Amino acid sequence: MATEGFTTCLWFDGQAEDAAHYYVSIFKNSSIGQVGRYTEAGPGPAGSVIAVDFTANGHKFVALNGGPQFTFNEAISFQIYCENQEEIDYYWTKLTEGGGQPGPCGWLKDKYGVSWQVIPDGLLDMVGDPDQEKAARTTRAMLSMGKLDIAALEKAYTGE
Repeated sequence: MATEGFTTCLWFDGQAEDAAHYYVSIFKNSSIGQVGRYTEAGPGPAGSVIAVDFTANGHKFVALNGGPQFTFNEAISFQIYCENQEEIDYYWTKLTEGGGQPGPCGWLKDKYGVSWQVIPDGLLDMVGDPDQEKAARTTRAMLSMGKLDIAALEKAYTGE
């Protein structure tokens, strides 16, 4: 069956079903779809999960148990635009707990090694402002942060 748009395939080494449930538990507008299992034809053990279709925040994903050949890195990340500090704090906490790793400038890795950018709405406008002083102040503030602080970014932007 053909579907519209894109589906992001995330490659795991045996954790596909757990990861799908993890992401669905964090994001609104999320659900688990079809769970595919190996048959006696293999190559995995009959009955074990090969792939899980899921939706997280309205985006379609497939979690694939592909094996240890590939791992996640920062070359691909997902951006979460947040309306307020409460959302930033929520996603930062949820995605770093249980073995995730905070990073610089709003970046983090979750417990599976998937990279995320948890950023406020409007950040790109501030750091890309034609007023070079505003953009530079905001960028310097952002570069000094791990989890982003909207109030501090706005103060830097306005020069307060």
